[in-house]
Amino acid sequence: MKTIKADLAVIGAGSGGLSVASGAAQLGLKVVLFEKGEMGGDCLNTGCVPSKALIAAGKRAQAMRTAAVFGIANAAPQVDWAGVKAHIGQVIETIAPIDSQERFEGLGCTVIREHARFVGPRELQSDSVTVQARRIVVAAGGRASLPAIDGIETVGALTNETIFTAPTFPSRLIVLGAGPIGVELGQAFARLGSTVTIIEPFAPLSRFDPELGAVALEALAGEGVMMKRGSKPIAARKTAAGVAIDLESGETIEGSHLLVAAGRKPNVEGLNLEAAGVAYSSKGIETDDTLRTSNPRVWAVGDIAGRDQLTHAAGWHASVFVRHVLFRAGGRVSSAAMPAAVYCDPELAQIGLSEAQAVERFGAKASVSRWRFEENDRAQAERAPHGLAKLVLGPGGAILGFGVVGEGAGDLIQIAGLAMANGLKARALTAQIAPYPTRGEIVKRTASAHFTPLVFGPRARWLVGLLQRLP
Repeated sequence: MKTIKADLAVIGAGSGGLSVASGAAQLGLKVVLFEKGEMGGDCLNTGCVPSKALIAAGKRAQAMRTAAVFGIANAAPQVDWAGVKAHIGQVIETIAPIDSQERFEGLGCTVIREHARFVGPRELQSDSVTVQARRIVVAAGGRASLPAIDGIETVGALTNETIFTAPTFPSRLIVLGAGPIGVELGQAFARLGSTVTIIEPFAPLSRFDPELGAVALEALAGEGVMMKRGSKPIAARKTAAGVAIDLESGETIEGSHLLVAAGRKPNVEGLNLEAAGVAYSSKGIETDDTLRTSNPRVWAVGDIAGRDQLTHAAGWHASVFVRHVLFRAGGRVSSAAMPAAVYCDPELAQIGLSEAQAVERFGAKASVSRWRFEENDRAQAERAPHGLAKLVLGPGGAILGFGVVGEGAGDLIQIAGLAMANGLKARALTAQIAPYPTRGEIVKRTASAHFTPLVFGPRARWLVGLLQRLP
């Protein structure tokens, strides 16, 4: 067995692992990168990229059904599932070279396409090599988990790892879970022609401001997506037509396919973390605010770190590692607010504190200003007026959070995110000049709404009247 000595070894070639390996290699370090599966990990192959490609297909189909409002005849789309899958595959193939083995070898990384496990505090082993590294980053990611439902493992349940290549189109799709994945894919398949029922025993989109989430859920209902809330699924079984889910309420939901979107779990199995003295739990590897584990030579980034399970969070983790460990310049995971977005239609996005969280923390010192999309000319011109922005403020106009539901929400939230990352206050959002007509005006208007009582209130009118009497 070959032995390699390296400055850095990385387990996992997903978003976090690739970012760490790329940064370290470009800084001249000797990097060994292990990946037992596909380069690019979950995001490229079974997550963000294929899901957004599917959503785009669904959006085109929906545009055909609803064209009449623009003076164009509505048309019933003829959906070819094989063609949709080919579209998804082509998108993945187009992006794949960025994450490819060849590219990372070109950067100077040694890429080993094998499973790696710890055999000591600073030593990894695969089938063909042993790597002794000064530092090790674990970026092994996570996977969809099946809920504790009787019979769930016997019905051929689909997850994000299999839904995009399903042999037959899910004509009647049951979705377990109304989080981001369940809502996004549920709406997309409904637009492609599925009859969709989403089962959620708790609150749909529970991570988001309920006032904003309600707008997105109303849109799903308007498109025919059925939501079963508040009743726990207790059993799954095969039927002649596909699958059936029995609910605690006594109701049975039947469909052709079952998609499980009810949570994820970290890929900690098989890493032999005990050999390295790395503490972990069912939530993932335990880390401090710099992502260092209980072994001072080992760090964890991405989904396996048990924090925000988002692709951009993994990228942020990599940034923290590079700055803190390689440049010794500091950097902590909690130093920046983490945005989250759901790419349903209308989109839903949020960063920082919600209204409820701000009130809980700051009481009467917290305030909220709102602006509705129906007051934005671009939204009206494109017949997409359903939406709402909420700016959450604290003492002195500090921006505590921003949430938005509406067309382009994932892009709009970045304006507030930039302000928060740089410690700017609400007044800074009012100072920008937004081109007309754009949805970017919504962010400025939402901030301006906070100052309306001050700028146009009784005291301001008195002051202006006084100034007008001066020569």
